[in-house]
Amino acid sequence: MKPFTFPLALFAWVRLALALPQASSTTNSAAVIGSNDAAVAAGKLYFGSATDNPYLDEDPTYKSILSNFSLFGQLSPENAMKWDATEPEQGVFTFTNGDQIVALAQANGQIMRGHNTVWASQLPSWVTDSNFDNATLIEVMQNHVSTVIGHYEGQIMRGDAWDVVNEPFNEDGTLAADVFLDTIGPGYIELALLAARAADPNAKLYINDFNIEGSGAKATAMENLISDFKSRGIPIDGVGLESHFILGEVPTTLQAQMEAYTALGVEVAVTELDIRMTLPSTDALLAQQQTDYQTVVGACTAVADCVGITYSWVPGTFAGMGAADPWDENFAMKPAFDGVIAGFSS
Repeated sequence: MKPFTFPLALFAWVRLALALPQASSTTNSAAVIGSNDAAVAAGKLYFGSATDNPYLDEDPTYKSILSNFSLFGQLSPENAMKWDATEPEQGVFTFTNGDQIVALAQANGQIMRGHNTVWASQLPSWVTDSNFDNATLIEVMQNHVSTVIGHYEGQIMRGDAWDVVNEPFNEDGTLAADVFLDTIGPGYIELALLAARAADPNAKLYINDFNIEGSGAKATAMENLISDFKSRGIPIDGVGLESHFILGEVPTTLQAQMEAYTALGVEVAVTELDIRMTLPSTDALLAQQQTDYQTVVGACTAVADCVGITYSWVPGTFAGMGAADPWDENFAMKPAFDGVIAGFSS
């Protein structure tokens, strides 16, 4: 998951639901069933949202609707549990921001996703620039994973999961060069998973990545890694499919790829769903986006071991593109919301 600014989609839903119930055709669907209610009715664990601490502190309406279990049954922290936020100095841990989000999820009965412990980005300089040798960096990494996941052991309700390793692959299926691969070697992934299992034996342990949602070299590499780990008893419970899609380019093999992962004995989750379009939006683009959302949600619905869907957006990341969520910047629900509900009903 990339760091991002304000999750406009959620706030848009808040404003629309409270003030503009007749704004669009999707309000009739929303009035009948919320997005999380639709997910649960379809046999999924949740429909969820990413969030971050500034949003919780700055807008009480945002926090109130984020807490509405009919809409959101799961929360993912954008930044509060990443390495730079939890261990900014070696051996000095801080959990204030993560604890705030976990407490909110606990109070609401929401599932909490831990995100993430080992990733090449958002690392403090003491990790990347200290020139640790192999043994020392293994110890540093294992201590970080154990301390962070151990801190939240037993505090996260109902089917908690951790993105233990985030975005380890290049597009060609090779492992991405970073301080962990360069110093420890490919074994860093299994060492991180083993540390995570020891820290919380009951948590679901995931590897999370993007562009692994359809067939290709990167997806094959993930399949091979999962198969290898399963054969050797390395703990791995799930694959996180980030699902940052471009309008009209949802992989045609999405459901089949989910099934390929689950056939290996793991579950899957759609962890960071958004579907961006070239701006400005048009009626035709919005109609295609509705179809795309229905396709993605429908694929998860059709796969028994796809446990749920979390949506997000990274505004400003892709020049000239946006409008990626089921709500717009004027707080109006878009046709894409109907696509979400229809996908869970398929």
